[in-house]
Amino acid sequence: MVQWLNVAGVRSAWTLLRRPSLLAPFLTVPDIRAIPFDRLRRAGIQYVVFDKDNCLTAPYVDAIHPAFERAWRQCRAAFPGDRILIVSNSAGTPDDTDHQAAAAVERALGVPVLRHKEKKPRCGGEILARLGAARPGEIAVVGDRLATDVALANMNGMVAIWTRQIV
Repeated sequence: MVQWLNVAGVRSAWTLLRRPSLLAPFLTVPDIRAIPFDRLRRAGIQYVVFDKDNCLTAPYVDAIHPAFERAWRQCRAAFPGDRILIVSNSAGTPDDTDHQAAAAVERALGVPVLRHKEKKPRCGGEILARLGAARPGEIAVVGDRLATDVALANMNGMVAIWTRQIV
């Protein structure tokens, strides 16, 4: 699948230049193995939104990165049912013909992929509508990019978790 220009990202650049604090994560971890999922749940986080590539999987691979399998099971135990959502700037976007990539990711990872018109960091409203959270602060966004994943969380009042090491 070919990704086209992220117009939402370009439009957000001016906002991020004026407000660089939007690039500051709440929590920085090496990768998902260091995320305290049970502690997040006890602290009031009800939903976790993940970027896929470089965070859960290698780029353009649908299976969970083998080293992350245990952490993925822990996350799914702490956030069962539809409390986990994948939000990608490839799978589930208009670039994803007939949402074939989104369906493949859902089969491989066992959680839903958001079908969204606006790419990150501008799809916060679509995430909120899909999850039905009582308030944005109940949602943690986990991703490897400051200008998309962390900015998405901070622009929408969600909790930003930045994974430094990429797959």
